Amino acid sequence: MLLFATEAQAQEKQNNSSKSAPSLSHCPQASPYGTELTSLATQLLQTTNWTEDKTKLFEFLSLKLGPQLAAYFNSSPYPNINERAKLAKVPILMYHDILPKKQVFFDVTPQEFEQHLQFIKKQGFTPISYDQLVIHLRTGLPLPEKPIMLTFDDGYGGHYEYVYPLLKKYGYPAVFSIYTSGVGNNVGRSHVSWEQLKEIAADPLITIAAHSVTHPEDLRRLSDDKLQMEVTESKQILENKLDIPIRYFTYPAGRYNQKVAAAVKKAGYLSALTMNDNDERFAGDSESLLAIGRFGQSNLARAIANPESSILSQASGGMKIPNWGGKFDFSANVTFNKTTIDRTYLLLISGGRPMTIHAKSRYQVPEILADTAAVAGVDGGFFSLKVLNSNVMVGPVLSQKASHFIPGNAGENPLLAGRPLVLIGTQAVKYIPFDPFLHNTLEGIQAEMPDVTDAFVAAAWLVKDGQPRSRESFGNLFGFDAARRRAFWGINQAGQPTIGVAPRNVDAVKLGAVLAKAGLRDAVMLDSGDSSSLAYKGELLVPYTPRPVPHVVALLPPDGDEKASCLVVKR
Repeated sequence: MLLFATEAQAQEKQNNSSKSAPSLSHCPQASPYGTELTSLATQLLQTTNWTEDKTKLFEFLSLKLGPQLAAYFNSSPYPNINERAKLAKVPILMYHDILPKKQVFFDVTPQEFEQHLQFIKKQGFTPISYDQLVIHLRTGLPLPEKPIMLTFDDGYGGHYEYVYPLLKKYGYPAVFSIYTSGVGNNVGRSHVSWEQLKEIAADPLITIAAHSVTHPEDLRRLSDDKLQMEVTESKQILENKLDIPIRYFTYPAGRYNQKVAAAVKKAGYLSALTMNDNDERFAGDSESLLAIGRFGQSNLARAIANPESSILSQASGGMKIPNWGGKFDFSANVTFNKTTIDRTYLLLISGGRPMTIHAKSRYQVPEILADTAAVAGVDGGFFSLKVLNSNVMVGPVLSQKASHFIPGNAGENPLLAGRPLVLIGTQAVKYIPFDPFLHNTLEGIQAEMPDVTDAFVAAAWLVKDGQPRSRESFGNLFGFDAARRRAFWGINQAGQPTIGVAPRNVDAVKLGAVLAKAGLRDAVMLDSGDSSSLAYKGELLVPYTPRPVPHVVALLPPDGDEKASCLVVKR
């Protein structure tokens, strides 16, 4: 499968013609996709016989393998990071020396390091390899639910004596970044020998990255010839000594600029790690594959002290592989993400089971959610502004919370013709053009979806069948081209309900284009402007006080008791 059909890959092939080709399964744990393909092959043998039912076979392959293959062959241009990967939160931790007695504050003792590994295991994190990370960043294919990557810089002796045995004990992959002049040099701190490094490099758990030849303080200050020597010769020396391909680089002290990154790319590396104590980033928030950000290991110590408030508590592997055939998934856990795409800042919450709440008056969204089992909610459909405490909606509304259908105003309904009618059922969601004559009765919407539990009319489609809507599609909708705060909800490519807000001004056309890049299969605009509001776990997420609303699109836990969630409607 072609992941790196790029200049960098061609250069690597030229530089490493005598080396083995890069493997997607460098580490046994590195690629869940290989395991999944094996599982699918087993299912295939159990499902059909090649000679008896070719149609069923190809349907199976298309539905099961098609989304994965599509992601592989539609990877982002090198060295860009895939938009779907930007929605994940992958922390990469950077360690330096591990030794029994600390010499500087960022040293870690073997006992402390094992506590870190125990915490990772107890909290359900999954350490991943560098190969696995790069596949994810290029294609958007998801990682395990709580991924984390461990990296160790400079090739200290403690990495061989303490770190490597503990990694083997727990079965965790890691990256060791080596500057070649330090190997076997025990002046001051001890460093690994070439024999020790060969042993480590031969283990599938370990990825070796180049870290320059002499570990200069700042690659940016070097002449072009010196810079080329540091990035090129370190790769060549490691490959010759260890007899493995070296695909990744780590900038000494994290310092780089575009000239340094270009030199790393020219030398044939596929990716590079950086570090900035004042700007620690999740991998998906990085500038590119040639500048992947990391967190200092002290973040793990803080996480042990306070797991809920730690930056590591945000770790997530991204959206599931898209479903083909318009399927829905109401079984995923509810997750919250913040991301910026094309300079548009988004607050996104995905997963769970969708429902609407039609309150008896107007309240802030967290107040409406307070008496329910909902994990999150966004302000919903448009409502009448004639009376301050009115809960009268524009268009028909059905909410499983209120358990009865309310028709829309006969005089207003014709003005809503063609807008998206949102229908939520127990297993699916539909967005269809509203017909004021067919859809203003319970029987009318049940004819469209027999098990419908919720219904309302949204403002407009933002994304339809994975494509952003054109300017012309909004017709004469008032204010669609104005820059405003916007609220929305829809279904992502994995078939999961997704609600969200763009809390900074954006027009509807651009928002649709951004949401399509964010992986929304379908999305409709909700009441926006001053009403735009989003809540998660009881907290208001927007940085302003929104207008109180009577209607909310909410997300329930996937395994919650739906009846238990339908308690008393807010006052």
